[in-house]
Amino acid sequence: MVAAKKNPTHVLSDQDQLEAIAKRIKRAQGQLGAVARMLEEGRNCDEIITQMSAVSKAVNTAAFTLISASLKECIVDNKNNSDAVTEKLQKLFLSLA
Repeated sequence: MVAAKKNPTHVLSDQDQLEAIAKRIKRAQGQLGAVARMLEEGRNCDEIITQMSAVSKAVNTAAFTLISASLKECIVDNKNNSDAVTEKLQKLFLSLA
């Protein structure tokens, strides 16, 4: 029987970073709700796209912050699987680019 290959993972433990990321996501959630209301109200495309751009930037910034903070922890902690986790996080980073 072949053992399943363990998928390297990392859970961010920096509470300050987690709170900042959660705050940014909640803000993006509110902005996305505003986009839905603007569509329902028949607002003009310029206003809607501007709001959608803000949502996109907020979500991307939260994702990049999560990845960079996780990479920092992996490098500082220097755990046994840090190379595998770092490689996985780098792939996630590139998926956002």
